[in-house]
Amino acid sequence: MSDTLNASLPIQTATTETTFHALWRETARSLIFRAPRWEQLPASPWLIFLLFALDQGASILMAWLASSGPQQFAWITGLQNAAYFLVICWLAYVAQPPAPVPPRQVKMLSLILLLYVFSSLLWGLIYAASQLLARYGIAQSYTAQWVIYALPFLWITAAELAVFWHASNHHKLRFALVSLILLALSALYFSGVAMSYWYPAPDVDSERYAERPSLVLTQEVMEAQPALLHAKLGEVAPQRAGVVDLYTIAFAPEADEDVFRREAGMVSSVMAQRFDAAGRGIELINHVETLGQWPWATPLNLRRSIAAIAGKMDQNEDILFVYLTSHGGQDGKLAAGFWPLQVDSVTPQQLKRWLDEAGVRHRVIAVSACYSGSWIAPLASADTLVLTAADADNTSYGCGRKSELTFFGRAMFDEQLRSKTRSFETAHHSARELIRQREIAAGKDDGYSNPQISMGANIRAKLAQLEARFKP
Repeated sequence: MSDTLNASLPIQTATTETTFHALWRETARSLIFRAPRWEQLPASPWLIFLLFALDQGASILMAWLASSGPQQFAWITGLQNAAYFLVICWLAYVAQPPAPVPPRQVKMLSLILLLYVFSSLLWGLIYAASQLLARYGIAQSYTAQWVIYALPFLWITAAELAVFWHASNHHKLRFALVSLILLALSALYFSGVAMSYWYPAPDVDSERYAERPSLVLTQEVMEAQPALLHAKLGEVAPQRAGVVDLYTIAFAPEADEDVFRREAGMVSSVMAQRFDAAGRGIELINHVETLGQWPWATPLNLRRSIAAIAGKMDQNEDILFVYLTSHGGQDGKLAAGFWPLQVDSVTPQQLKRWLDEAGVRHRVIAVSACYSGSWIAPLASADTLVLTAADADNTSYGCGRKSELTFFGRAMFDEQLRSKTRSFETAHHSARELIRQREIAAGKDDGYSNPQISMGANIRAKLAQLEARFKP
């Protein structure tokens, strides 16, 4: 603000109690879109400084409360917010009518800053409430979470616009200019472009992750892959007449997380040990450490593996078990990546088409990924069992760099199916409660993952035959 502007703004003398009472009273009026009573608002450069500090303090505190684990403070965020504040100061000047009539810019800034303080406290309360609901196992859908956080943001933005509208004396051109800039700034903040005051502190695991080798696409590596896939599929044993055999495919297409590689290996091991599937399966893994051990997890390799294994099966007798583990999106796509190799995502519609083309009749499909419940409807049939780590609206848990296994993989396969039962249905039922308890203990604050199951009548009977093989 200019010296001329400051000169036109006499510092009002008032007690602290009177000052803040007037400020909060007019803030409350602004929140219900009523015209502020400018003559009752105090105006002082020191008051502006105090309110800006209060706003930043509330932001720092609420961001810290919303964080988890070791955090480091980002001082540069203060510079970003100071720049934002300067833009707001300029908007206050632009909104001021040419004639020297109230409100003065300092009064406007006081009101805007208090709206920001209110919004920081409001979002803090919303976050605390969401954590409390999650602690009691009350799930919130992604849509509900979006609405809960978006509505207060829209409310505060609308209140700001109302303040500028009244301040401009309903001057349409000035208000239009102010509105465009304010809405652009607000969109940047809500979209996540704005920086936070707190970021996870770097740890030893992250540093080790950054130092690990990456994929180098040499000619030797490229030529070895088709031969490796052909060899592994050639090792798959043929079906045995009169025996319900279980064939397996484990698919881990995301190379950035070690947990998916480990989980694919663990599930394959459990199937081999508990269901006599040794020699009747393949792992498709995207990881630099398994280049010479397993073929890449690409859609084409998955399709070829399904077709090749289907040719070894008795389609009236045997079962194909497919385990997919990765990150997942609400669009139903399974995340895939092995930079610099370009790997496309897999969808449930593709998987169903490949199984149909190969003539696979009896199917057990397990998907360990966020939002994996969206896979059930496209895959469900009388001959299919579908197991997912979450419903279509919630994330699953345990897919980070520090996780040995996902919560779903550990509870369902490493604990239940490994030693307690051979019933997929029973294992899933028990795993649901274990996962719920562990998510609460781990502080998962975006709702219970809510693992799902879809059991067709025909596959239930076929799985009962498989279980009967191992009863004494």
